[in-house]
Parts: sequence; C-alpha cells; structure tokens
Amino acid sequence: MNATLIFDGDCGFCTSTANYVAAHTTTPITAVAWQLTDVAAFGLTTEQTADRVWLVMGEQHFGGHEAFAWLLILQGKLALRAVGRFMLLPGVDRLSALAYRLVARYRHRLPGGTPACKLPR
Repeated sequence: MNATLIFDGDCGFCTSTANYVAAHTTTPITAVAWQLTDVAAFGLTTEQTADRVWLVMGEQHFGGHEAFAWLLILQGKLALRAVGRFMLLPGVDRLSALAYRLVARYRHRLPGGTPACKLPR
C-alpha cells in the first residue's frame, strides 16, 4: 500500500513531524510538502492542503485528525494501532478533531515551530 503524507512545508513543526513519521513508520509513507507537489494529482486542492495535513492511500483521503489516526493505525505496534482506532470512535473523534485544531492553531509555539508556522486567524 502506498501512503503519502501531505503537509505544510512552510511550517518547521509540520516538516519535523512529517519527516519523523516517514522515518520511523513500519508502513512506508512518503512525506511531501504541499507547496512542492502537484496536489491535484492526489485529488486535492491547494485550499484543502493549506488548511490541514492529508494522508492519501490510493483513493482514500484522510485530513486533519483522521490523517493522524490513520498514521497510527498503519503502525506495527498494537498499542499505536489501538490509539488510532480509538481516535476515530464516535464521540472521541470530536475530541480528536478539537485536539488537531488546537495543535494547528498553536503550532508556531511548539518545538520546531517558527513565526512562519502561525496560521492566519
């Protein structure tokens, strides 16, 4: 299965996180900055990819918290897969989405973050 993680290449936090995930995954994942790829080839628009991280696996597209849940589900360790599945449970998925939005909003304050990471309000 080919999996591609599409992230914001202008953000140091996002770049560091995507590179870490790609280097430490048990399932091969290619990480690409949306600014450096033809996102239309993945069935996405620049607006979608500027808004959130995406994980594309064939015809399946997962954005935001769902992308991170699926990154965990693809891992070899049972505990990580269980956490990923848990993140997608009804009710829990709302909390996962909120957590994703908070991280995205304050990513400029996280390790590796820079002022360029700050999203417009």
